[in-house]
Amino acid sequence: MTEFTIGDAETAYKKGFAPWVQDLNILFDDIGDGTATLRVPPSERLNRFGGMVCGQAIMALADTAMVFAVASSTGGFVPMTTVSQSSSFLRPATDADLVAVARVIKRGRQIVYGEVNLYTGDLDKPVAHVTSTNMLL
Repeated sequence: MTEFTIGDAETAYKKGFAPWVQDLNILFDDIGDGTATLRVPPSERLNRFGGMVCGQAIMALADTAMVFAVASSTGGFVPMTTVSQSSSFLRPATDADLVAVARVIKRGRQIVYGEVNLYTGDLDKPVAHVTSTNMLL
């Protein structure tokens, strides 16, 4: 299988994602075999009252991270769609990089199950946990 690298991910992100997703300014920390770690720098544009990152931004980052975890498990970017995504928001995300750690739990021929844990700062205290199902097209 071909290795899917951070450079491959950055190229796919720039060429294949909607402008509003690119406005998140996602950075790629790590791409592995069925894993992806992405980061969004703090931005007032993503905040609600009180400086909390809005749930929509958290979910967009989680969905994007899962896409890249799936791509790393297949050896390259392939057409796919999100079938379901379920979130549990555990505490507010504020004043730090928002980090998403995605991993594929099970990959079938067409269906891929995964999870994403999101953090700001302390990796022992997640701000959200997301489960995801994607379909390879």
